[in-house]
Amino acid sequence: MKREVYESQKMFAGEKKPSMQRRCVGHDYTERQMYMVTMVVEGRRPLFGHVEGRSDAPNGSEDAPRVVLTELGKRVESCWYEIATRHPQIDVVALQLMPDHLHGILFVKEKLERPLGKVLLGFKQGCNKAFREVQSVAVVQQQTKQQTGQHPHPAPEDHNHGLLFTRGYNDKLLLREGQLQRWLDYLKDNPRRLLMKRERPDLFRVQRGLMVKGQQFSAIGNRFLLERPMRLQVQCSRHLNDEELAWRQAQWLEQARRGAVLVSPCISKGEKAVMRAAFEEGLPLIVLQENGFTDLAKPGGKRMEACLRGQLLLLAPWEHHNEHLTISRNQCLALNDMARMICEE
Repeated sequence: MKREVYESQKMFAGEKKPSMQRRCVGHDYTERQMYMVTMVVEGRRPLFGHVEGRSDAPNGSEDAPRVVLTELGKRVESCWYEIATRHPQIDVVALQLMPDHLHGILFVKEKLERPLGKVLLGFKQGCNKAFREVQSVAVVQQQTKQQTGQHPHPAPEDHNHGLLFTRGYNDKLLLREGQLQRWLDYLKDNPRRLLMKRERPDLFRVQRGLMVKGQQFSAIGNRFLLERPMRLQVQCSRHLNDEELAWRQAQWLEQARRGAVLVSPCISKGEKAVMRAAFEEGLPLIVLQENGFTDLAKPGGKRMEACLRGQLLLLAPWEHHNEHLTISRNQCLALNDMARMICEE
């Protein structure tokens, strides 16, 4: 397995990087590979469109979540699909435009003469041109309305000199079986996830400096789970046999059905099994994790729905890091101590 080092979290947190810096250490960006690319509008301005529908509406229905594109959004969409025309070595697999960012999947099927970053720089330049043209039309329209008395306010100034996106971008490499389908599902589900966040922003916003019995955490999810009268630590020795683990799991799940909150860093195989079973049953959970959160982090997949239901709280005592690190024994012990502390009366 290649070691992946991505820059997405730094970029989303506002740290600017040179747009052509290599994304994954040791990877050749001219070779055959599939990528998921994310780009963010400068200032997170919702220039590409707006989301309509209901988060609980089924796919295919009239109220299903969807993004209604602006003229600029349509132009950016066209620029994305032109990548395959300009670079026949690349297939455009998918695109999801959101109001203030985009996710796209590209397949480099043949070796490129230049790194993928150069291709994406050309895409950005085309989008910048479209941005300036759309802005010019808008300014003329507003000036006309102003002259005729229909619009007394002056046209807004562009303080970014026609640059649409932030510098840099995020890319992820397709490395595992089933990863492509997860990417496709993620892109398709983005409008619904945005509506969910708008309906309950308190459950998805990263909370900094949350103090729990003298320990400081960053948190995402339902912090009121900490106030439940019964909180039980899930800690399983690696030496438990299947029969002992099954008995303990049954006890914990029964307590959770009666209102207890299960608390664990999910380190051992047994702990993961118990918490997974509770999660699938919709029972309340507090999960401690070694890696922290970026400012714009959000739970993925089923975890997001669990946060919306108020079922889940994620706690991180330490800062975020990009690297895929193996958790140390001391960190495991510390997380177990924190879980025990959270469950104390």
